[in-house]
Amino acid sequence: MTRPAAAHLSFQHKIVDPDALVELADSARRNGRTIVQCHGCFDIVHPGHIRYLEFARRQGDLLIVTLTGDADIGKGTQRPYIPQELRAESLAALECVDLVCIDPHPTAERILDAVKPTIYVKGREYDQSHDPGFLREKTIVEKHGGRVLFSSGEIVFSSTRLIDAIPQDPAIEHHRLCVVCERHGINRETLGAVMDRFAGLRVIVVGDIVMDRYVFCDALSVASEAPMMALKRLDEQVYVGGAAIVARHVAALGADAFLLSAVAGDEPSERVTETLDREGVRSHLIRCRPQLIEKTRFLVDDTKLLKVESAEHIPLDSVAERKAVDVLRENAPATDLIIFCDFGYGVITGGFLQRVLPALRRTVPVITADVSGPRANLLEFQEADLLSPTERELRTNLNDYESGLSAAAHHLLRRTHARHLFVTLEKKGLVAFDRPTQDPTDPQWNARLLSEHLPTFADRVIDRLGAGDALLAAASLALAAGGDLNLAAYLGNGAAALEIARLGNVPIDAASLRRWIGRRAELSAHVLTSA
Repeated sequence: MTRPAAAHLSFQHKIVDPDALVELADSARRNGRTIVQCHGCFDIVHPGHIRYLEFARRQGDLLIVTLTGDADIGKGTQRPYIPQELRAESLAALECVDLVCIDPHPTAERILDAVKPTIYVKGREYDQSHDPGFLREKTIVEKHGGRVLFSSGEIVFSSTRLIDAIPQDPAIEHHRLCVVCERHGINRETLGAVMDRFAGLRVIVVGDIVMDRYVFCDALSVASEAPMMALKRLDEQVYVGGAAIVARHVAALGADAFLLSAVAGDEPSERVTETLDREGVRSHLIRCRPQLIEKTRFLVDDTKLLKVESAEHIPLDSVAERKAVDVLRENAPATDLIIFCDFGYGVITGGFLQRVLPALRRTVPVITADVSGPRANLLEFQEADLLSPTERELRTNLNDYESGLSAAAHHLLRRTHARHLFVTLEKKGLVAFDRPTQDPTDPQWNARLLSEHLPTFADRVIDRLGAGDALLAAASLALAAGGDLNLAAYLGNGAAALEIARLGNVPIDAASLRRWIGRRAELSAHVLTSA
């Protein structure tokens, strides 16, 4: 497969060589325009980059983005994942970017010296940096009367404007995805081989059970006594969710699933047991809750109007926690994977994790975790193989709303000593962050992270509930089955796409995921070449 013909791209004129860039910058300066410059690898362009670049554009009249060429980037780390021409086109496609140039030099020093920007914008994480390379860049900019500004842009979650700012050219997006798949050996054969190994995996899922109730209604009119909608209840459906849906995904994908959680002695708890038994999920459910957690959503024509929660944070009492610890320790030696699902309702606490994680880390090959809700604490999951928060959850747990996404990811991995990280970006897919080495004793353990962006694979969106659960289950299984981080991200992203194309929180089975893999064009056998 060849790269899309650049001549047909409306933004191709923005990409210039270094000599032309200097001429254009000189002309702009003579006309009194403020020149802003950004520089980097830009191997992936995700919403974090968009915030950074849009902030930079607002600081002046002309935004120049220079990027490090293939020959001088990340030697010894298999980077860049995306060829320089495609990286340049992805940047040029952004409305906020005026000019793009591939820098033929190993550092930004020479091109900064030639362009002489009025403002050089770097991410917030550079504010206190003593890196010699950056300090030389700063000196060059200031030598010509410029200044360095530190910002990663305003953090805006679920912004339609932000989503629309990211280029959606199908040819570029398809080619970039093909490059990613070929780079990491992601194809139908490797995905199928990993899924084949799901059948031998023994998995424990730990966390809160949540009952997701959907009440389907007909909208009648505005109520006469107050400005509110009058609804007629038509039907309802209850889904067994929370940690239970993760265990159900695991079983449906072919692995041996065991759920450790807490329930009450009521009818919904009996429904949980019946559902798990019917779907082949073994369980140990400690009866210590006054009632199960329930979230009720009212829908009209598949549109969710209101969510009402009947939930209370009740930590396990000392007897129940001791029982949970004993069950986990008893089953751990024969386990290939443990998935922690902390929804913040008390099954998982900091004390519980401190009691079990050190021992589990010595005996369980793969441990993964995700959190949801204001009471869940991502930082408690020390030395996990994979954490999978949303960007909001990541920043909330770190209390960091200013750093760039990569810097926030690095901060989390440094504080938790986790090996891998997914940051999910809702409509824009996910970014997978990997350490340059998996040996904690290697000096490169805390060095700059490797990252890969996968767009959402969803062709249609019916219901976003449970997308993160499907992602966590499938990706965790892939890691436990010997797949690498990027293959796990691809498979998990596919499971999430299937989940949001359905109404309600229902498990994704192996047959559905295999059929989805068979339809993906980027997985066809081919050799990519750069034009």
